[in-house]
Amino acid sequence: MSKEPVAVVGVGQTVHTAARRDVSIAGLVREAALRALADAELTWADIDAVVIGKAPDFFEGVMMPELYLADALGAVGKPLMRVHTAGSVGGSTALVAAQLVAARIHPTVLTLAFEKQSESNAMWGLSLPVPFQQPLLAGAGGFFAPHVRAYIRRSGAPATTGTLVAYKDRLNALKNPYAHLHEHGLTLEKVRSSPMLWDPVRYSETCPSSDGACAMVLTGRAGAARAPRPPAWLHGGAMRSEPTLFAGKDFVSPRAGRDCAADVYRQAGITDPRREIDAAELYVPFSWYEPMWLENLGFAAEGEGWKLTESGATALDGELPVNPSGGVLSTNPIGASGMIRFAEAAQQVRGAAGEHQIDGARRALGHAYGGGSQFFAMWVVGTEPPAR
Repeated sequence: MSKEPVAVVGVGQTVHTAARRDVSIAGLVREAALRALADAELTWADIDAVVIGKAPDFFEGVMMPELYLADALGAVGKPLMRVHTAGSVGGSTALVAAQLVAARIHPTVLTLAFEKQSESNAMWGLSLPVPFQQPLLAGAGGFFAPHVRAYIRRSGAPATTGTLVAYKDRLNALKNPYAHLHEHGLTLEKVRSSPMLWDPVRYSETCPSSDGACAMVLTGRAGAARAPRPPAWLHGGAMRSEPTLFAGKDFVSPRAGRDCAADVYRQAGITDPRREIDAAELYVPFSWYEPMWLENLGFAAEGEGWKLTESGATALDGELPVNPSGGVLSTNPIGASGMIRFAEAAQQVRGAAGEHQIDGARRALGHAYGGGSQFFAMWVVGTEPPAR
């Protein structure tokens, strides 16, 4: 039996900010869920199951929060599933929900991811000693900066590339009302002169710490036919993982990322991603990861990703717009950041992205990664149902 085609018929986000002190965790997730339901013109009664995801529980200090969020998400008496794959969890959560629809286990699924970092300390959470692992006493930036330096040595990229990415994404965020950072008056010189945090990553080249949530309603062909607005159809989705450390691991271009992208493209029938994908929402928490992921995902040859960035190809009006929403560099509720990438890709092909809409977008990529560049989740969505 063939799989059920999967469609995104509703998308909802909270306003993202450093601290949402006006709501509890339950209030935060309900806000995103209600917006997704309103977008789909559905009610709680129309939802058959809920799939929720977030980053490690010690980021808020609330263990297994999904157990008390059933009321807030209309899931009392319904299946509720929790997903966790570190920073890629938002993407993985959406894919688990999609699989439930594709397998015809549940006709319509609400999927949601969130983080309320203001109620804990992510830097502390990322610095816990783990046996046989590299220490993270400098947080995520301290872990990834050496990988960026390795990329610069390997590719010969100029020192300006990271600042160009950060400047582009922060300008894009000004067109996104849900983005956390709205830096009016930002100049390229301000980015270049911001303090160095982890050489070569500057303050303005790193992601913020955000409170926020994102939700989507996924359904099959019958549900899509009743949708009030054009859906985004899932053309391909995959997850891959690899250990944090192993002999021969390529931290600059992890094999799990390459394999995940290859699987998604195969499912979607894509042979030339740079030409066949109209917009990409990539998980870029530190600006240098844009050129690194462009190579890892097959948009550029090895050592050539930075040239795409420097040429302006990844700008909002470029041939391959990357992070039209402002990306993780502008909004980072860690558990939801991957789902926001997936949702923003869906909004592009639905023609619902607002001021950061890419004209004529028919196929878009959503990408998430997490852990020590070890967990990957991706999907490609399009305006038309997938070929049977």
